[in-house]
Amino acid sequence: MRADAKRNYDRIVEVAREVFREQGYDASLDLVAKRAGVGPGTLYRHFPQRENLIDAIMQSWVDRVEEGAAKALVREGTPREVLLAWFETYVALISLHKGGPAKITSAMGNSDSPIATKCQVLTRANDQVVERLRQEGALRDGVDSVQMVRLVGGVATVADQGDLDPTVVRPLLAVVADGLLR
Repeated sequence: MRADAKRNYDRIVEVAREVFREQGYDASLDLVAKRAGVGPGTLYRHFPQRENLIDAIMQSWVDRVEEGAAKALVREGTPREVLLAWFETYVALISLHKGGPAKITSAMGNSDSPIATKCQVLTRANDQVVERLRQEGALRDGVDSVQMVRLVGGVATVADQGDLDPTVVRPLLAVVADGLLR
């Protein structure tokens, strides 16, 4: 990629991150282009679909997902405490941008989604937590990792759309955790 094209690419991603944080993932791409100081054609050359831009924004986020799962795996405490800590981390990760929980949760398990690779990162991280709980005999039989992230994503979506405080969200996550544990 030419140096000027790389600068435009990076600037578009940076500005889109800000705009999406302010207005959600459905914000105007024309606004993103304008704030980035590029024409719409430049934006669409780099990102033919909105989801391609979202995917680029989420790339740095992948490291945070892996770090969050690693912390959950070494956390000491009861299976419930471990699961709740992971759920809170998970909700924080998918809630970085307004509208993020709904966008990510609806893409879970959909291999055709442009953000499928990011969803797979989340699912793999969740799989690690699920495996730990299975080894401890704490998880109910038949609990599927994708089902779990969809449930937690549903709570995160309600919290995101209702601008709920984390103190209101934790009891909802506790209900989900209690339903998944033996």
